Amino acid sequence: MRKPQKVVLAYSGGLDTSIILKWLQTEYGCEVITFTADLGQGEELQEAKNKALLLGIKPENIFIEDLREEFVRDFVFPMFRANTVYEGKYLLGTAIARPLISKHLVRIASQKGADSIAHGATGKGNDQIRFELSAYALNPNINIIAPWREWVLNSRERLIEFAEENQIPIAKDKRGEAPFSVDANLLHTSSEGKALEDPAQEAPAHIYQRTVDPENAPNQPEYIEIGFLKGDAVSVNDETMSPAALLAHLNAIGGRHGCGRLDLVEGRFVGMKSRGIYETPGGTLLLEAHRGIESITLDRSASHLKDELMPRYSELIYNGLWYSPEREMIQAAIDASQTYVSGTVRLKLYKSSAKCIGRWSENSLYSESHVTFEDDAGAYDQTDASGFIQLNALRLKLLANRNLKAKGTLL
Repeated sequence: MRKPQKVVLAYSGGLDTSIILKWLQTEYGCEVITFTADLGQGEELQEAKNKALLLGIKPENIFIEDLREEFVRDFVFPMFRANTVYEGKYLLGTAIARPLISKHLVRIASQKGADSIAHGATGKGNDQIRFELSAYALNPNINIIAPWREWVLNSRERLIEFAEENQIPIAKDKRGEAPFSVDANLLHTSSEGKALEDPAQEAPAHIYQRTVDPENAPNQPEYIEIGFLKGDAVSVNDETMSPAALLAHLNAIGGRHGCGRLDLVEGRFVGMKSRGIYETPGGTLLLEAHRGIESITLDRSASHLKDELMPRYSELIYNGLWYSPEREMIQAAIDASQTYVSGTVRLKLYKSSAKCIGRWSENSLYSESHVTFEDDAGAYDQTDASGFIQLNALRLKLLANRNLKAKGTLL
């Protein structure tokens, strides 16, 4: 790695990235530019600016940008068109944010003439891979600094010592051993580490931040309707909203009913298993509703093909390959399937459950006259099924004859 002269740092304003900021200055003597993305994490970002100023960053080198609409419109919604889940459960709230952050790190580096970018992901996790693969896909010549893979500050105690030595403010709750770490954005909250490291133990109640305990959720169900246009949610209860506003609204609704909690032991790309607690209330409602509207607007074979592509697509996102040609190829197929996925879905929410109980669309493929148990008025000739069955049975009969003959049991 060449020695950096000017570095754009993905900066949260927290203790770890503040230490990284000062470490870059002391270790490399380089100019540091901070980039803080507002992805709907619910934190006061002015504090990040104040701390950057305190640590000597020039005002013109502090970037704080509201990316909530871009995040949901260009990353979350395309992912949800595929009904994406990783390992059958995880809605990829952390993974889908990383390519967006990398995109803007690379953009600001180009804008400010910086030769390097830096991030605070550890050498054990997936995020280092996601940040760096995304950055290299956008600028193959960018220099990337990952302090957790370089420095000797390998303990909480050593980090605190470095902070004290360099007059970095330390909140009282940061001086002790961190009970767990949190990553948040508009799609989800992710908690892992320390108090959660033993997967045999139930997660403490205080881990959950966005959802009420389902046992304490309302005793009466709530019904909502989500409108879709070409695969993307556009309204809640007939009120049209922007992508970010809609997801935030669904978060509030799902959160008060305890929807979207997940306790998962997942297989990291780097090879180890990890346990995380995820809260994705709005995303859980979106996934259920999207599958509901697809059930009446998407052809059977197209739907089944989507379900075959989805695990591969989810792995690409989880593994940091959002900007890969294979992800873009799959995305093109998914997007093509959504042309007629428009209409409305009614959900029933009750004590962590979000169930589709109604769906309707002008593009519906559902024909009541064909499926009714009553008189179908000639819409379907049931005798047609005989030939259909015989044609599909032909190869099975031939196989059975051969196998019975080989066993000597053919009559």
